[in-house]
Amino acid sequence: MIEPYQLVWAFFIFAMLLALLVLIEIRRGDKRRDNEVMFDTEAFEEKVKKMGFSVKEIHTLEKLVRASKFDNKDAVMNSATLFETAVLDFYDIRNVFNVRDETLDSVAGLREKLNFTAKNPHAKIKSTRQFSVGDRVDVIMENGTKLKHSEILWKNEKEWAVLYDNSFGPAGAFVGKRIRIRWTRPEDAVYSAWLTIRQSRPGEFVLEHTCSLEKQQLRRWVREIVDFPVEATFEDGSTCAGRLYDLSAGGILIGLPVECPSGQHINIKFELPGFGVQDVEIEILRSLGKKNPAYPDYFSLTASFTGAFGWTQESVLQYIFEVHKPKK
Repeated sequence: MIEPYQLVWAFFIFAMLLALLVLIEIRRGDKRRDNEVMFDTEAFEEKVKKMGFSVKEIHTLEKLVRASKFDNKDAVMNSATLFETAVLDFYDIRNVFNVRDETLDSVAGLREKLNFTAKNPHAKIKSTRQFSVGDRVDVIMENGTKLKHSEILWKNEKEWAVLYDNSFGPAGAFVGKRIRIRWTRPEDAVYSAWLTIRQSRPGEFVLEHTCSLEKQQLRRWVREIVDFPVEATFEDGSTCAGRLYDLSAGGILIGLPVECPSGQHINIKFELPGFGVQDVEIEILRSLGKKNPAYPDYFSLTASFTGAFGWTQESVLQYIFEVHKPKK
């Protein structure tokens, strides 16, 4: 008769053998990636030749390819998203702080030559490494207060820095704390992330890089030009009257007599013809200034719906559909 402990040992030995086989297969796969010819090697070599990369840049591209999980060798040159994914894999494996400076410079140079930076309006944004020095950013502290007029002072592949003017006390007091960074690309989206302050030097916060960017689309839905009165209620309970300039199922352009910072949440009420009063929470994305000549004292603010806005979204979609039916 087989004892229970014998069954346990037999199962343990079987599991160990199975794990060993898996590890051997993974190692064989890694060895193939490191040494064998990958798919689309010819396409890779052709693109490299056309781009006129240096020997060092070609060698760095090879490293990125081998570190990535892509089967096609030319994948890293096909889009900014794939490139940044390969870069992240490479830095995770090697630890970016242990990678030689000449290799880091080569990665940054490749990003520029491939036109995968945020300066290219057609490049998808995946990483803060794509941002540019001089770009204006919003800096929001954990308590919700906003640092005005900040910008990117410098960046490299390891870290980057934003301007801090001691508005809320000595910079050193914020080391290790988290702040929220918001960066807007006009006609695209607002990108944001929570980041940890690694270091602080006179006039600057030094931050970690991230590929975990939240994206709020600026022009995601068909928008309808309107001119509706709106009542805005702020977090402190105060209210003011304004105008709704345009709306979509994703967000609005609103005019208010007060300027509101990015990230501020407001509750608004407005009458949607045929669908009654809409009561919904919005988040301010950015201020465009006093842009509407019909209401010269109002600040034009782009905003997205937030909170529980399902019914309002459905009503707006139906309203826009009804408006456009006669036009068709």
